[in-house]
Parts: sequence; structure tokens; C-alpha cells
Amino acid sequence: MDHKEVLNRAKEREKKVKDFSEIVDTIQTSKDKKKKLWKEIYENSITDRENAYILFHEAYSSMQNSPAEHIAVGPTLNKYLERMNKSNDQLLKLAELIAKAEDNNSKLDSEDIFSKIQE
Repeated sequence: MDHKEVLNRAKEREKKVKDFSEIVDTIQTSKDKKKKLWKEIYENSITDRENAYILFHEAYSSMQNSPAEHIAVGPTLNKYLERMNKSNDQLLKLAELIAKAEDNNSKLDSEDIFSKIQE
């Protein structure tokens, strides 16, 4: 993987983080500290996945030279795949948390509605 491709992937990651931040900011019922934590989890997971992908790509490219390289690099590739999978699991869990927060945000509170009618 060349330097230009790494930079392009970094720009894509930054855009994903920005888009995610915009989504999180629309959830009104969650506290700012929780939103900040969600953003940090997302950014860390995306970064971990991207770094593991880059390292996986480099190791995979090097092992194609010989069967001995394959034997030597195979366990390392497995670790990179595990890291990417763990990052994906973190993102899925985060998506569940945010979906739950959005559901809570969209539920109507009868007391709140009643108090607004009273005004």
C-alpha cells in the first residue's frame, strides 16, 4: 500500500468520524459526556480497524513470495483479522446503543406533553 492510498484512507476515516459526530449530535436526550464517549469509541474503532487493515495488507503482500513466508506470517495475519473483527463488534455495539438512544429520543413523554398543553 503506497503513501497516497494511506492518505486517502485517512481522509475517508476523518469524513466518517465527522458524519458520525453529526448523527450523535442530533440525539437530544443523551448527555454531552455520553456523546463525547460515543464519538471517541467510534473514532478509536475506525482507526484500529484501518491500522489493522494496513498491517494486514502489508503482511499479506509479503507472504505471497513463498510458502515459508506464509507459515511465518499466517499467525500475524490472523491477529490482524481478529483486531478488525473486534473493531467491527465495537461498532455494532455502539450502533445498538445509539439506536436505543434515538428510540428514547423519539418517544413521547405524556407528562411532558401534558405540561406543554397546560402552558
